[in-house]
Amino acid sequence: MPSIDEQPYTLEIPTRWKDNDVYGHVNNVEYYSFFDTVINTYLIREGGLDIHAGPTIGLCVESHCRYDAPLAFPERVTAGLAVTRLGGSSVTYAVTLFGENGEAAAEGWFVHVFVDRGTRRPTPIPDGLRAALGRLRVGGGA
Repeated sequence: MPSIDEQPYTLEIPTRWKDNDVYGHVNNVEYYSFFDTVINTYLIREGGLDIHAGPTIGLCVESHCRYDAPLAFPERVTAGLAVTRLGGSSVTYAVTLFGENGEAAAEGWFVHVFVDRGTRRPTPIPDGLRAALGRLRVGGGA
């Protein structure tokens, strides 16, 4: 399992009261929200993605999560983000969620296809985003 120190980018995300389910831990659907949060925070802050008016947007076309340990409110989650594949119009992210104990609580992947905002057809990843994504590359993926 990856460690926090192996992550090219991390973001601390607080859990919320509403995240816990009746079993007393963060519900599985919230893990995908953490994935979205770390990815889009990075794209906006580091890649200049304009989510409101930019000509290019990223659409999730595939995601997966493996749950390794429970998280619970009021725990703070550290989300680690890496890029394992960078294509012409798509990117595959590796996301790892760590609990306050530093152990991996969940691991997954998330695939964005960048599309034209109006037509929703794939478009090349803009240069600023590509450069930001390139800084997160790990492994030997394209």
